[in-house]
Amino acid sequence: MTAAQKVVQGIPQAAAGDGFDLVRLLLEGRAFFALIVIVAVFSLLSPVYFSAGNFLTMASHVAIYGLLAIGMLIVILTGGIDLSVGSTLGLCGVVAGALMQGVPLKALGAVLYPPVWAVVVMTCALGAFVGAVNGVLIAYCKVPAFVATLGVLYVARGVALLLTNGLTYNNLGGAPALGNTGFDWLGFNRLLNVPIGVLILVVVALIAVVLLNRTAFGRWVYATGGNARAAELSGVPVKFTTITVYVLSGVCAAIAGLVLSSQLTSAGPTAGTTYELTAIAAVVVGGAALTGGRGNVRGTLLGAFVIGFLSDGLVIIGVSAYWQTVFTGAVIVLAVLLNSIQYGHRPRRAATAAGAPPLPQREPAGRLD
Repeated sequence: MTAAQKVVQGIPQAAAGDGFDLVRLLLEGRAFFALIVIVAVFSLLSPVYFSAGNFLTMASHVAIYGLLAIGMLIVILTGGIDLSVGSTLGLCGVVAGALMQGVPLKALGAVLYPPVWAVVVMTCALGAFVGAVNGVLIAYCKVPAFVATLGVLYVARGVALLLTNGLTYNNLGGAPALGNTGFDWLGFNRLLNVPIGVLILVVVALIAVVLLNRTAFGRWVYATGGNARAAELSGVPVKFTTITVYVLSGVCAAIAGLVLSSQLTSAGPTAGTTYELTAIAAVVVGGAALTGGRGNVRGTLLGAFVIGFLSDGLVIIGVSAYWQTVFTGAVIVLAVLLNSIQYGHRPRRAATAAGAPPLPQREPAGRLD
């Protein structure tokens, strides 16, 4: 059978093993190749860029973007969007800072200083609550995801400003006498010379990979993004899945807020501003489709490293922060353009999204890739 006959019969040429498809390789591996180019270029422009110490430092910065991007990926896979992650990060950081400063108990005339583990649990619970609000508005109140999360973005940022009166909580290291030391461990400590923030990113990424590729919930996520109506008719709990993905996104934002506050040893109400755009950029650069149903954690992490290493590289060579915003915007537009080229000229069922788990035949989403 010739290549032309295979195309006519709907058999992808690359899948049939008819030679090496360079264009497809470049499109599907664009995040990896872009990262290689960024490292090579900035290594030539700056003698301090290509070093293990600098890479670890940049990786600790990328950890913030990566945590947000993983949560954003899970949402985007269902065909949604979460514009509130940056504000959720700021709100959770502020709440963690307030808890570390002590909670006044006026009725008892005392101040409660919760241990760090309790601060982490309560902060993650707050992130989950914000995500649940998003999910309920979208799944049950039928508010478009863009509008719902945009509204929550402003509410969360406003609450953070009200809690702090626009000020910043400093000195979050705690005090030994109060039993709440160790918060700075998240941002400054290292294990085997790897920053704790990077290790947290690795753990969260592994959990996301297992969740999306080895569980029924992962199949529900991809099915919802492929065709929500058909998935619901096939028995997929679409509303439950929608709420859960936003809860997970909120938890990821809370963890990112904890790591960022620890790295800065302070928590301000404006932290995380525009970070939602960076998270979306990382997901899109990593090859996920904004229409849902296509994408994987590996690509998203590569996208986060592309954005982070590019931003830090521009700082190292002395490029203005304003130009960094321009470059980030250009990267988003280019990534969306490449996604259109990759997914726009072939049937959806033949599209390849590495990492998408196969669905049972009874589910209408069928083969996602």
